[in-house]
Amino acid sequence: MPTLRRAILADLVHYTVPKAEALERLAELEELTKTYGGVAVVKTVQRRAKPDNRTYIGSGKVEEIVAEGKLLGADLLIINEVLKPQQIFNLEELLRGAKIQVWDRIDLILNIFDKHAKTAEAKLEIELARLRHMGPRIFNMGAELGRQRGGRGTVGGSGEGNTEAMKRHLREQEKQILQKLEKCQSVRDQHQQHRRRQEKKTVALVGYTNAGKTSLLNALGKRQEYAADKLFATLDTRVADVYIPELNETILLSDTIGFIAGLPPQLIRAFHSTLSEAANADLLLQVVDVADPKYVAKTAVVEDVLTQLNIQTHPRLIIYNKIDAVKKLATLKKILGKSALVVSAVAKTGLQELKSAIAKIFSTG
Repeated sequence: MPTLRRAILADLVHYTVPKAEALERLAELEELTKTYGGVAVVKTVQRRAKPDNRTYIGSGKVEEIVAEGKLLGADLLIINEVLKPQQIFNLEELLRGAKIQVWDRIDLILNIFDKHAKTAEAKLEIELARLRHMGPRIFNMGAELGRQRGGRGTVGGSGEGNTEAMKRHLREQEKQILQKLEKCQSVRDQHQQHRRRQEKKTVALVGYTNAGKTSLLNALGKRQEYAADKLFATLDTRVADVYIPELNETILLSDTIGFIAGLPPQLIRAFHSTLSEAANADLLLQVVDVADPKYVAKTAVVEDVLTQLNIQTHPRLIIYNKIDAVKKLATLKKILGKSALVVSAVAKTGLQELKSAIAKIFSTG
């Protein structure tokens, strides 16, 4: 059994952020850490008017982390934000003596992706995303080596030479990955053309990670795809046949990677081919975990990602899932309105109403 990484989780919030919101942010970071296979030994929130330019969290907080890390045997610091390359470099230098590795939020998510990816395409997209995220950091390290060894005025110093060599190597790597992804996309395009020739209607599930998309795919398509109550359980696209009685035909339902707050646009673009199932679908089913107290905020995150993908105007049905876990269902239904589609993929309730809603969308064009 692999040894769990012992992690210090750190977040930085403004003085005006309520305590409950700060704790919610840390709770999601802890859930991501568990999904990766780590355990949080320290959770800390730093309140500042703005991030420290050098270390993001400030030198005082770094000293605390060094002391706590040595005391508790932590080997990983995870910052709940996307850090600048210089900030990561500075933190790693300060924590080197304590033997603590430094990740930002994107490092953590990419490592989760890496553990869960199954198909060659998903693995390639993760490799591309990691390359684009790590590239500027590597350039920064090369530049720092140049300053340390040759000084700012040194021309053609070892640091400068290393940086240029790194850039060429990374550009070549990215080119090779993109070429392989183009081949994967070509195969995917052929599949989509085949479906269009069959005149099959296509529907794609989208939503925040862990909203229950795969469970809904299994319930509607009578499949047994892997589904788990954790973040990013699904990274690879799955497609299932779903019979719609009112249409007297079978539609194709596809599952896609879940969205999450704090993903930069370049990381979303790296998963373009996986998300192309959603981009090319006739209808989107936006799945919302209505049992989650933060479902309204997470729905806003999904809306933002759909906008970045330029598919926010696609025909869409919003599905409120996990009603079996809602304690005050009557109150919730009043809030959502009588026309809201409430389902439970686990208990298999509301599925016929969902199929009828899909049929109505297609019947009315």
